[in-house]
Amino acid sequence: MKLYVCYTTAQLPRPGGHPCANAHKALRAAGHDPEVVHALSLGAMPRFLQTGARKKVHEHTGKYWVPALETDDGEWVGGSQNIVQWAEEHPAVAVSAAG
Repeated sequence: MKLYVCYTTAQLPRPGGHPCANAHKALRAAGHDPEVVHALSLGAMPRFLQTGARKKVHEHTGKYWVPALETDDGEWVGGSQNIVQWAEEHPAVAVSAAG
C-alpha cells in the first residue's frame, strides 16, 4: 500500500494534528507499514504546477489534496479522517510463522 502525503508524516503543531501524520499514525497503529510517497507542492495550486504524485491522487480521488491511500487491492481512500476510519476497519492480518 502507498500513503501519499505532503512533505512529512511528522506531527506538527496544528489544531487536530497534521492530517498526513494522523493518517500515517492510524495505519501504523492498525499494523500496516505503508510506502510513503511525498507528493510535495500544494493541493490548491493549478494543475500545471502539480507534481506527478498529486496528479495521480487527483486521477483517483478527484482532489489534489493529500493524504490519500492506495491499497494493495487498488482501492483509493482520500482524506485523513477517511484513512483513519479505513485503518480502524481494516487492521493488518498477522501471518503466522507456523503457516
